[in-house]
Amino acid sequence: MSQLAFVFPGQGSQSVGMGRALAETSPAAASVFASADRALGSSISRLAWEGPVERLDLTENAQPALLATSIAVLAALRERWAAGGLEAPRPAFAAGHSMGQYSALVAAGALSLEDGIRLVRERGRLMQASGQGRDGAMAALIGLDDARLPELVAGASVHGVFVVANRNAPGQVVVSGERPAVEAGAELARSLGAKRAIVLPVSVAAHSPLMAEAADGMRAALAGVGFHDPSPPLLANADARPVASAEACRVELVEHLTTGVDWIRIVERMAETGVRTFIEIGPGRVLTGLLKRIVPDAEVIPADDPASADRLLALATVPA
Repeated sequence: MSQLAFVFPGQGSQSVGMGRALAETSPAAASVFASADRALGSSISRLAWEGPVERLDLTENAQPALLATSIAVLAALRERWAAGGLEAPRPAFAAGHSMGQYSALVAAGALSLEDGIRLVRERGRLMQASGQGRDGAMAALIGLDDARLPELVAGASVHGVFVVANRNAPGQVVVSGERPAVEAGAELARSLGAKRAIVLPVSVAAHSPLMAEAADGMRAALAGVGFHDPSPPLLANADARPVASAEACRVELVEHLTTGVDWIRIVERMAETGVRTFIEIGPGRVLTGLLKRIVPDAEVIPADDPASADRLLALATVPA
């Protein structure tokens, strides 16, 4: 059997109602949401299920709601395998897109669900507060040749901090930094051949040097949390290097706030090692779409899609 990987989405995949139907049918999923609520001392499950969307989309709410939903999806999947007397498949890697790294760490046993929920709530709060006084922004660029990125960064950086935050798929990039630089970069990207350049409706310059204060805050928060070596290993957001020890997990969660997410390289690295099946574990299908563009010949399965049920069961094995 070809190798498989678990991948976990980040902020932007949230939607009101996510995980509710699952919690109503899966005791394991319901238990995850209950644990998340206890960890925060408030009902993040109700916010995920009922909204309003304006509150759910706040960074400090979206991140714990996404983590709880992703782990609930995984718990329900494991429950289904066990009910069928099947042995769950062992992924070669777990990988998360930005905040999805926390979901991946919980799934890999490196971090408890409760600690993960509390950490992403703090991460969201710190991200919102970081860089105060320096108006941050982000923009999505569609259809720009990667070869033009150095020229884009050089030209936009004249106007302030400007970096490539995410390489999500071929021809799909997100840039981040100070608003004047991002707005100038969007204009420059169009002149360099981008089909679309959209300044996003956010005030947080994620994965840029403007997150330095958030990184310092998370370093302090992480110091008091227990970690274990992850199994399976993760891949670092910035450069796809293996994250295989407890200490490497701490480093990754600090570093990825100020460095970019090279999702293309992460997926290519997994494919190079023999991964041919990717399971997106979490709400929505954002990563499913990206994965199909990066590795068109791979099998990509969104775990929260009821149509995937039979294929997911077929990935498990009968215990010897």
